[in-house]
Amino acid sequence: MNSSVTGKKEYKFSEIIADPVIKERFEKVRKYFFLRESTYDMTHRCNVRCEGCYYFAGEKQFAEENLDENSWQTLLEAEKERGITFVVLAGAEPSLVPQLCEVCYRTIPLGAIATNGLIHIPLHIDYKIHISVWGNDQTSLEIRKAKDMLARQIVNYQDDPRAIFVYTFTPVNIDQAREVTALLAQNGHKITFNMFSAPEGYQGHLRHDPDTLARTRQTMTELLLQYPETVVYSHYNIVAHTDPKGLHALYSCSYPRRNPLSDIGLGRSFRQYRTDLQWDREAACCVPDTDCDDCRHYAAGSAVVTARMYRHASDPESFKAWLDYVDTYLAVWVKDYTKGQNLCDRFIAPPSAEA
Repeated sequence: MNSSVTGKKEYKFSEIIADPVIKERFEKVRKYFFLRESTYDMTHRCNVRCEGCYYFAGEKQFAEENLDENSWQTLLEAEKERGITFVVLAGAEPSLVPQLCEVCYRTIPLGAIATNGLIHIPLHIDYKIHISVWGNDQTSLEIRKAKDMLARQIVNYQDDPRAIFVYTFTPVNIDQAREVTALLAQNGHKITFNMFSAPEGYQGHLRHDPDTLARTRQTMTELLLQYPETVVYSHYNIVAHTDPKGLHALYSCSYPRRNPLSDIGLGRSFRQYRTDLQWDREAACCVPDTDCDDCRHYAAGSAVVTARMYRHASDPESFKAWLDYVDTYLAVWVKDYTKGQNLCDRFIAPPSAEA
């Protein structure tokens, strides 16, 4: 639709980045456009069992474990050869197999590990460490069946520069985010936000509805403003992850499971390996077996939203919002990357697919 119909000015990209503040941030983030990710299930074992865990949905949980370090070394060298520069180690629980995490780190030194934080991952595995939090300790005991979980996580990763806590909002823990964020701030930790995204077939009480999405949006906004040194997030992250529409409906998911294109981007490069070191394009996704219509997962957004740069290059405010999202994504996932001050302090509507 042209500007004579919408009444909005049409910008050239060169006009948008002529703003020195925007240009500086764009130059900062584009140094990382070389990142190419794949994900790896390190083990099918876990020391907690959480309601709604995506790992224990579908068939991947039944893949045979390969604990042979030489096999992992061969796989990671092949991954590096085909252009993968960033690894995400998950599972079940990667801290149960630190020797395999070390093999990955020696070969591809940029990456992140998703962990429940109950076992400390050795410091020489210098990946970003994402510690999952699902509420205060009472709620964690009910949903994850683990006592004193947050207290143990804080002690395990105190003063560890790799660590960032990932708070997953469910309908039952929205208000507890204030208590958890205050505690992490007192202990000098960083926190970012995730949204519970239902596994396929899940109909339990943790699935969000319009009311819980709205309350989550309000709580995230309050915490972002109250704890700017602790909360690693932006207004546009809040928009993207609390909209009644999921990420696929808003942005079109880039992962092979929903993306038929295999010649460019994630459709070409992304693989999701099981514990037997096999992968399946039809299931390849950063959080496989998630209900795509309900997916608001932070890991998915980190790739799906960032891949839509040109949709956001329609006007300066939309592009600022996108830059805030990318700046947040890099600070959450890349060790030693420092997030800048957010450029956009209001909610910007996601651009349409036609933009």
